[in-house]
Amino acid sequence: MPNPVTRKVSSTIGLEPGAIVYVGAHRTEVATIDVIDYTDSELRETRVETVEECARFKDSPTITWINVSGIHDVDKVERLGRLFGIHPLILEDIANSGQRPKMEESAEYVFVALKMIYKSKINGGLIIEQVSVLFGKSWVLTFQEIPPEDVFDLVRQRLKTTVPRGRFMTADYLAYALIDAVVDNYYLVLEDLGERVELLEDDLADHPKAESLGLIRELRRKLITVRKAVWPLREVISGLERTETPLIHESTGPYLRDLYEHTVQAIDTVETFRDQVSGLLDLYHTSVANRTNEVMKILTMIATMFMPLSFLAGVYGMNFDTEAGPFNMPELGLPLGYLGFWLAVICIGIGLLLYFRRRRWL
Repeated sequence: MPNPVTRKVSSTIGLEPGAIVYVGAHRTEVATIDVIDYTDSELRETRVETVEECARFKDSPTITWINVSGIHDVDKVERLGRLFGIHPLILEDIANSGQRPKMEESAEYVFVALKMIYKSKINGGLIIEQVSVLFGKSWVLTFQEIPPEDVFDLVRQRLKTTVPRGRFMTADYLAYALIDAVVDNYYLVLEDLGERVELLEDDLADHPKAESLGLIRELRRKLITVRKAVWPLREVISGLERTETPLIHESTGPYLRDLYEHTVQAIDTVETFRDQVSGLLDLYHTSVANRTNEVMKILTMIATMFMPLSFLAGVYGMNFDTEAGPFNMPELGLPLGYLGFWLAVICIGIGLLLYFRRRRWL
């Protein structure tokens, strides 16, 4: 039965290429458009009510950043895209929250799709958000879902506090800074996952529990999610670094190379954690097997100790008549027979313990 609150990719089957259809979780929030327009010494931040108000920023000599929160409002996405001359196929990718990270370029703009990852403050789960970044000669457009948080706030603060703004006076550097903020946030997520892996590893080594299997599966799912977001981004950043479009200035090249190295490092970290989590499953089975072996060893030694004692108790538990012929048990008639029996039992038990210790079975 289809999920009624999620618009799936299958809903776009049969539509004309370039048809802008929102694909993702059902949302009712009002989409907003925030504009930051700045020069080297001045900055204006406003929230516009209509898409048409953004028209004056298209050919403005200032640097303009327009952020749309709410890709489910495909009408705003389409109208803003047409205003800035964005191809319908790109707009289709923007409205698809399941879009794989990618990079496209044209003579007028460069398009980058990537994933923004958050750690939920409610249940500790991962929240994946689709983010699209487009930049032209003097403008940057960003499209995102309704985020619970926004890593772009750090970039906003830098824009407000940095005067003169220097490198921010080119749209490609602003786009780089936004993508870099997303990649830097991956490290916060990976750091949290790394701590969970270490804690779980210590717990498995000391106290393996059945609940640990569920934690291992949860960590594996999270790492797969992060890997799907980070792995394709390496190709995206590499494409930005190699492209010959005049929209990316030579001065931005070193920053893109540094961003590529950060992305590769994040991928290596994810792969390392995946190997560790796979090893956790082996560690769990090994710990459970060792614990079972210890229990079986103790039970075996107890059973071994009681075997001769049970034999003696069984022999002397037979009710022979001491006066019924030569085949009798004379010890039953001795005054100290009972004491002698217990001395024999204790000596045999101590002797077996010493033997086990000598053989290093204890």
